[in-house]
Amino acid sequence: MAGSLEHWPREYRLIRTCLPPVVAALLASTAAIAGTEPLYQPAPAWVQPAAIPTTPGLPPLVLFDSQQRYEGASSWSYSDVVRRIANAEELGKQTSLTLPWVPDKGDLIIHKLEIIRAGQMIDLIAKGQRFAVLRREANLEQQMVTGVLTATLDVEGLQVGDMLRLAYSITGSDKALGGHVQGAGLLLPQPTRLGFGRLLLSWPAGKAPGYQALQSGITPQISTAGGYQQISYSLPVAKPAEIPTNAPGRFKRPPLVEVSSFASWAEVASVMAPLYATRGLIKPGSPLKAEVAAIMAATPNPLERTQRALQLVQDKVRYLAVTMNGGNYVPQSPDQTWSARYGDCKAKTLLLLALLHEMGIEAEAVLANIGQGDLVSVRLPSALAFNHVLVRAQVNGESLWLDGTSSGDRLADIRDTPPFFNVLPLRAKGASLMPLKMHPNGRPSLSVDMVVDESAAIDLDPVAQVKLVLTGRGAVQYNAAAGGLGPKETHDLIARLLRNQLGNVDVGKAAASSDAEAGTVTITASAVLDEQWQADGQRHTRALDKLLGRIDWKVDRGRPAWAQIPVMTDLPSGVAWNLTVKLPDNGRGITLDGTPGFDGTIRGERLVRSASLAGSTATMTERMDSFGLEIPASAVAAERDRLAKAKASAPRLIATREARRYFDVNGQDPAGATQIAAAEAIFADQIAIDPDDADSWQARGRFRYNAGNFAGARDDYRKAVELAPTAQRHLNLANALGKLGDAVGALAQAQAGHDLDPANGRGIETLAMTLAEQGKLADALALLDERIAVGGEEKEDYEISRAALQGEFGDVADALAMLDRLIAATPGNWRLHNARCYMKAQRKQQLDSAITDCSKALELGGNAGVLDSRALAWTQLGQNDKALADVDAALALEPDLLESRFLRAALLARLGRAAEGARDLAIARRLDPQVDRMFARYGITLKK
Repeated sequence: MAGSLEHWPREYRLIRTCLPPVVAALLASTAAIAGTEPLYQPAPAWVQPAAIPTTPGLPPLVLFDSQQRYEGASSWSYSDVVRRIANAEELGKQTSLTLPWVPDKGDLIIHKLEIIRAGQMIDLIAKGQRFAVLRREANLEQQMVTGVLTATLDVEGLQVGDMLRLAYSITGSDKALGGHVQGAGLLLPQPTRLGFGRLLLSWPAGKAPGYQALQSGITPQISTAGGYQQISYSLPVAKPAEIPTNAPGRFKRPPLVEVSSFASWAEVASVMAPLYATRGLIKPGSPLKAEVAAIMAATPNPLERTQRALQLVQDKVRYLAVTMNGGNYVPQSPDQTWSARYGDCKAKTLLLLALLHEMGIEAEAVLANIGQGDLVSVRLPSALAFNHVLVRAQVNGESLWLDGTSSGDRLADIRDTPPFFNVLPLRAKGASLMPLKMHPNGRPSLSVDMVVDESAAIDLDPVAQVKLVLTGRGAVQYNAAAGGLGPKETHDLIARLLRNQLGNVDVGKAAASSDAEAGTVTITASAVLDEQWQADGQRHTRALDKLLGRIDWKVDRGRPAWAQIPVMTDLPSGVAWNLTVKLPDNGRGITLDGTPGFDGTIRGERLVRSASLAGSTATMTERMDSFGLEIPASAVAAERDRLAKAKASAPRLIATREARRYFDVNGQDPAGATQIAAAEAIFADQIAIDPDDADSWQARGRFRYNAGNFAGARDDYRKAVELAPTAQRHLNLANALGKLGDAVGALAQAQAGHDLDPANGRGIETLAMTLAEQGKLADALALLDERIAVGGEEKEDYEISRAALQGEFGDVADALAMLDRLIAATPGNWRLHNARCYMKAQRKQQLDSAITDCSKALELGGNAGVLDSRALAWTQLGQNDKALADVDAALALEPDLLESRFLRAALLARLGRAAEGARDLAIARRLDPQVDRMFARYGITLKK
């Protein structure tokens, strides 16, 4: 949002500032030609020397004295800084001094460089120490040639306990300001600690420029001495009041004092306007005259001519800021810009103006501030309030804002409004600030078309064919990033973009194509999404909306001081989505819930959406546009309520128990489905791009495991372990081997995982179970006893596991006695009651009390697993109807509870209804092919 570039739309963060920022004024007001070497002179007579404080316990910054003299069109900025070298770290920081200045704008004058040691002053200048000058450009990577030089000096002889004093000045004036002067001074705020601090401004009495502290509540001392008025601020000033991050920029006032001799914005406009006069700049027979003729011949439409001129400036002239030799405010000529094929905002603006005027299109230059445009409205009139210039054209009665330093703008974007809030038209007769009202952009910066295949099962990872369309600057940025990349690097770049939009995805084939005429980049890819339906009681839900759900609107206006501060919403940017979802089994058991259509403003953003469900296809189209709207603080509660209601009523799919689930498939697509085959193809493509990427093998293994392809999962997990072994990968491989009946292999992998991460709770449980199943119960119990002895939050889990293994594979009486002790200590723990119930049912021990245990567990808050435990107890008692009722209740809560699935099939077989249980048995055996072995230990068997 305003005043903070990190909150701006991506495209605006990259527009270059090319007029001098306020920070530059802290170094110097712009000046005439001066020297390229530092001067060594005494401080001027008007400087009021500051004494070094001597009180005990001084902070590291002992003295900070800034004095500025403004007279006529000139300024002089004097600084005197003393630092205490308290320790070796501070010594390392202060040994090297650097002073940047622009010789084209003024002189750097060194007055003092001293070490104060034990009350004695050591004059380093007298000892011959001098600053060296670095002449390289420091900002070439930002495409700026600033002419800034840096004076550097490594202080010799500085020691811990010393104080280092440096006093220097920077002078200046600027002809481009028409005899005016402007500047700024820093008001160091608390909690900065100073021994002594001051900002002193002075000018001839009766000829005072305008001045103001941007931070509220700061009052200076005003005096007159020797014919000069003095404005003095004691430092540090009060800590600025905390302002919410989403406040408009005019509320975020930096701790600065600004100075300006401009009487009005109109005066600023009239002084700067001649710099952008275009008469006679495009000469007959010049290359630019030919460009104008070509544009006019291409179309008679003034709007299209305007866009073509803008595209010419954006595409044919690269950005390079030149701020030396008067270039802070004075643009180079259009001929120079076109010949060199580079220019900054000033040069590009003048070139564009000249082209438009030559075609008879009304246009003018306007000053703007990137990042602090809203703050301009409360600043003093000065050129220093701006850091950017662009063109405002009038075509067919519309204002068009044309920025030559931007990129990728096409006819569809010509009416877009930049987020500059306030601009100043440059007119010879002067002009006032012009508010720039923002509106939604002509086309979204990002459009996403995605066809999602969930035709096999709702809770298998979906497969998607994705198309992203980047427009304007986003397209330009992609092309710049992708230039020169090889196939793998291009794939990686596209994968990063997809993950930024879609979350954790696995990307198969991917490609990108550019359309220079449209100013777009189209990215196509196939991907497996990590986007599953959410369990919601006895049903599953899937959100269709893609934009509203991402909004997390954290707005605080509860503090009394914030009660009247509006909320600034996001600046102009748009996103569009077109989503198609192919559902399983012709959409059986799936319905559309919520409000399908929406057209309105929420949280200051315009949202238009429609959704539908027909048979096996769900669709959703959505577009959201932000446009820099302010929401009054008084409306925040109502807006928050609107957002909550809109989220609650957003369209979603609801799947009942009839919908096809992952446990209904057996490693391959059911008839008519394509999801699993498509996923296999995508994973194969991803692996082919980088066969040594263990994550790709791991991802395919996980998908295959969930789809019931345990053999395929085993192979993939094994490859992932070979490439990059981790405890988790060993455990995944152990589980796959276990499903396939390879007990020896499962034990080896579980042990390997435990060896890599002995504290991994899941690894401990897996290894203990595998050991017990292999007849190594003593080893399993020893492993658990070791963790129980450690204690901690997981102790109870290990105690229950120990009792369960002892009860199932060893001395059941001993195991029950352990559970009795645990329950006596914590009788309200439902997990313990359930464990004792299940153990009794497994081993057919004390079955009547087993029912009591399970019923107690349910009273205490147990879940579907408790119903399954009681069903087993009823089964062992021969109470098949009661067991079936509990199994059905358990499966209503957790349809993939494999124990209940197997038990239901067994019960129905006992009741002579085996055919009804065939699906349950098939599901149980798909979920775990070894389920028969487990139930055989309980004395329950079914025919293969």
